[in-house]
Amino acid sequence: MTDLVLEADGTRTLVESVMATIRKRIAARSLTPGTRLPSIRAFAKSMQVSKSTVVEAYERLAAEGAIRSRPGSGFYAAGSLAPLSLAEIGPRLDRAVDPLWVSRQSLDASGETLKPGCGWLPASWMPQAGLRRALRTVARADDSALADYGTPLGLPPLRQLLARRMAGHGIEASPEQIMLTESGTQAIDLLCRFLIEPGDTVLVDDPCYFNFHALLRAHRAKVVSVPYTPSGPDIELFAQSLAEHRPRLYITNSAIHNPTGAILSPVTAHRLLKLADQSELTIVEDDIFADFEHTPAPRLAAFDGLSRVVHIGSFSKTLSASLRCGFIAAPRDWIEGLTDLKIATTFGGGRLAAELVLTLLKDGSYRKHMDLLRARLARAMVETGARLKAIGITPWIDQPAGLFLWCGLPEGVDAAEVARRALADNVVLAPGNAFSLSQTASRFLRFNVAQCEDDRIFKVLETAMKR
Repeated sequence: MTDLVLEADGTRTLVESVMATIRKRIAARSLTPGTRLPSIRAFAKSMQVSKSTVVEAYERLAAEGAIRSRPGSGFYAAGSLAPLSLAEIGPRLDRAVDPLWVSRQSLDASGETLKPGCGWLPASWMPQAGLRRALRTVARADDSALADYGTPLGLPPLRQLLARRMAGHGIEASPEQIMLTESGTQAIDLLCRFLIEPGDTVLVDDPCYFNFHALLRAHRAKVVSVPYTPSGPDIELFAQSLAEHRPRLYITNSAIHNPTGAILSPVTAHRLLKLADQSELTIVEDDIFADFEHTPAPRLAAFDGLSRVVHIGSFSKTLSASLRCGFIAAPRDWIEGLTDLKIATTFGGGRLAAELVLTLLKDGSYRKHMDLLRARLARAMVETGARLKAIGITPWIDQPAGLFLWCGLPEGVDAAEVARRALADNVVLAPGNAFSLSQTASRFLRFNVAQCEDDRIFKVLETAMKR
């Protein structure tokens, strides 16, 4: 426990701060049952507090049952394991910019709340008629399609179709290399369970999708970030991180990047794969925004041939967030182990969701839906960018493909404070530091252009910035 940092926030007494420090370590499970706490003298010295402060803190924690005293031996973490608290793992962030807070506010929002900070399309933009048609079609299927577990790898016809779709991006994957999952998030969770141990280092982009932070935190990984540029990660700093930290994984979006909208360049992709090969680094390529592209971008899995790169995707962003269906395309010799892990954690697959996705992809309506959706998003991108510029908010990349505009606020304006004020007016924003491990994006907000049609958003933004 020599790496303890005193949890002082200006509102607690020193005793309460010492107690909070220990509670945090218990909640994060780095202080497991039976672990001996530092001696009173050693703890007082490391925390730069008096011995009487530590004595009182230890006594109070013992009275709560969080720790136990053994006469003549010292104090020990109590025998019962505290429930896992993701909020207590990693750096303490203001709750207004915590990635879990952003997700909670977006998911819990009432019908009156505007959500330019969320990461999905409005329900009215989804293919409602096609979904209802597919539901009627699947309802007429045989009993097993409606009531049985799916096979561990997932519905064979859908995996065959996915293999053909990936071939369109230059990715050669047989159906036997593809496993269906409940979502893209579950795909990453399974891969983290399969590939890393607590304490392993994982590289992410800075900024990156905030739920990468939350997932890796849950897996007890050490997370290191590399600055992201309009053409991909900063290659020089990427190489330095590989040499210094020896990471096990790198998780990224290589097509449309979340939150920046940037596109990985072929030159950066080749240099990235060369570095990965030299360092025995595995890359997880999250491609859930693939169908929003106007022009196909390079895929790391296409260059690599699914040797060092794992490719994942889902249909939550384009078909329905309620229809949970994603996939993993992985090296052949990983599939057996991933299958065992999927059975252990979820047993059978969601066959009904897979049947619905297959029906929608087969009947031709999905292609027409995406053609219309890309055109609609392009218009929304132009309109939203113009309205943001008019109030002093500047896009990092002008008119990217997809849903997101990553935007800089005027000098001296803090995105977290703007988000707090906007929330009071029922507008959920996504402040930049929720996406930034280094906490260097305090002047940025991510806007979902599909959720920016209401005039009130821009009025609330302007008012919040003026305050």
